[in-house]
Amino acid sequence: MSYKASDVLKLIKTRKIEFVDLRFCDLLGTWHHTSYPASEFDAGTFKNGMGFDGSSIRGWKAINNSDMLIMPDPSTAKIDPFTAYPTIAMICDVVEPSGERYDLDPRYVATKAEEYLKKSGMGDTAFFGPELEFFIFDDIRYESTPNTAFYSVDSVEAEWNLGEDEVPNTGHKIRYKEGYFPLSPADTYNDIRSEMTSVMQECGLHVECHHHEVGGPGQQEIDLRYAPLRQMADDTLWYKYIVKNVAKSHGKSATFMPKPVYADNGSGMHVHQSIWKGSKPLFAGNKYAGLSDMALHYIGGVLKHARAICAFSNSTINSYKRLVPGYEAPIVLAHSARNRSAAIRIPMYSQDPKAKRIETRFPDPAGNCYLIFAALFMAGMDGIKNKIKPTPELEKDIYTLSEKELSQYPNVPASLAEALEALKKDHKFLLEGNVFTKELIQGFIDYKMDEEITPWRTRPNPYEFVLYYGV
Repeated sequence: MSYKASDVLKLIKTRKIEFVDLRFCDLLGTWHHTSYPASEFDAGTFKNGMGFDGSSIRGWKAINNSDMLIMPDPSTAKIDPFTAYPTIAMICDVVEPSGERYDLDPRYVATKAEEYLKKSGMGDTAFFGPELEFFIFDDIRYESTPNTAFYSVDSVEAEWNLGEDEVPNTGHKIRYKEGYFPLSPADTYNDIRSEMTSVMQECGLHVECHHHEVGGPGQQEIDLRYAPLRQMADDTLWYKYIVKNVAKSHGKSATFMPKPVYADNGSGMHVHQSIWKGSKPLFAGNKYAGLSDMALHYIGGVLKHARAICAFSNSTINSYKRLVPGYEAPIVLAHSARNRSAAIRIPMYSQDPKAKRIETRFPDPAGNCYLIFAALFMAGMDGIKNKIKPTPELEKDIYTLSEKELSQYPNVPASLAEALEALKKDHKFLLEGNVFTKELIQGFIDYKMDEEITPWRTRPNPYEFVLYYGV
């Protein structure tokens, strides 16, 4: 249900809400929150907002210019399913004390992307449907100090536990890369996924299905039905919040880290996209795979700018441990119908024009969903605007192609540093309509270089000791 301010205030009274929780998203995609007794919240809060320290948020304000406001969006109000005291939560927009929207607020970027579509006259709604994959572990430990570095994850489902004394060990483990759709007793997380789905539905998310994923040691997937760009980004944050907290309630840990297990598949976030005008799906047509020229040009734009998009869609150093041959991750920037080895796939389950969409397969779920969806959309719009034709469709299993065949196609970046460099060189398409700003792009690049890549470069990796200690 989409609430107005008056509806939220009424709900606070009728449901005897004790606290109001206000949430906003930082540049890297992390949700932050602050809570207020319901008695401190009234109609004026929706107009005046609540103050906070912008200098304490990564990549935002300097300490000498830190006063900012969060403005609750009543349409996002949901009863928090995890708090002991009755709490209503709302997602906020971030504004300057002057009342001007803050350009580094990722939710504002998504808002401007939707406005850009409407102003273009090409359509009025961009629908997004992400498929988020994640792992559930029974135990996770890690440390990095000047004299030690290690990580250890464990899953009751993992093949590596076949020889462990689990008192008793029932032996129903899932082999590496064989975790797609197994039944119990191998799939031990069905009830937990069902609980996650149930909570999502209670919070107004539209879930289509859930299942175990390919990764043997606890990889999962819960699929959301498509929704408009910004709403889907809002819902994705709720999705992650629910997944992590339901797992925690069972004494387990859920992670959206792209590649936590080196011998198995990583976690992707395949993003389905389409543009509509009113009730008309504009991606349906009589061209390749039943697509329209608009859809093919959208694909052309995404493929052209994919290496830059990766800075947002594959935004961690760990992301590029997933984007390697042999683990069902799309490396080659090509498109194809039904082909899951291509960077962009056209699903062919249905010939209904309303089902016509494209699926971008290289993103992962670690990044900022507002920026990922907006970057994909702006690349696609650049393709439509400039009638960019995609490279010829690639029907073959890309994973089996020779180096000579692969050399005809561009690849995704091999590292986060490479992706950031691509973004430096190719970001004009993001600036159209002032959707992204130069300040946001440069701030994002600077943070990633200074706080992630440079510290990582100075630290030995445990595997380096395996390779080189005896030299």
